[in-house]
Amino acid sequence: MAKRCAICGKGPVVGRIVSHAHNVSPRRFEPNLQTVRAIVNGAAKRIRVCTRCLRSGKVVKAA
Repeated sequence: MAKRCAICGKGPVVGRIVSHAHNVSPRRFEPNLQTVRAIVNGAAKRIRVCTRCLRSGKVVKAA
């Protein structure tokens, strides 16, 4: 399953871990995705959305 928001398309971003001794290694910043039942095209459907979309009201939750 893709780690991508169904609303805004936010996905993983690559970066680096830098230690105090300046040892550098790659890492991934994962989006905070939640599975919610939302109204999509008039029907309730399970979608994975990021918490920013949930907080901003871009998702209409199903009852």
